[in-house]
Amino acid sequence: MNKKQDLPWDNPRFKNWIALVRAEKAVVRELTRLLAPFGLKIAQLDMLMNLYRHPGMSQHELARRLLVGRSNITMLMPQLETQGLLRRESDLSDRRVMRLYLTEDGEDLLMQALEVYTGLIDRVMEQSTPAQCDAMGDQMRRIIDMLADE
Repeated sequence: MNKKQDLPWDNPRFKNWIALVRAEKAVVRELTRLLAPFGLKIAQLDMLMNLYRHPGMSQHELARRLLVGRSNITMLMPQLETQGLLRRESDLSDRRVMRLYLTEDGEDLLMQALEVYTGLIDRVMEQSTPAQCDAMGDQMRRIIDMLADE
């Protein structure tokens, strides 16, 4: 077999996968730029969004939801606490567990950052029809499920 035939450059799946990866990197770069005036990184925004939606989560639950290790959460929490964006409270039934909550300032900053984030999502997703957007989401969830099973 010709070695050139084994290379993926002309394979549509490969080309589309590379386009997906490059699009994700472009969105991450733009979101990073947009969050900078708020003093937030994407990981911190993810934490704030999850604590807003699920107040009182433990560090372990938050790490599991964000698909990161507890050490990642442990490293980010002091910054958010120092900024007055979140607070930790001992669990009443198990003093070893710390429950996490947004402060009022945390909620205010989150709402401002969400406005910017949803604006970016709208800008990006306007490139697709609603049907294409739904198909893209379905495909990404299938990939997530397939890789989670392995």
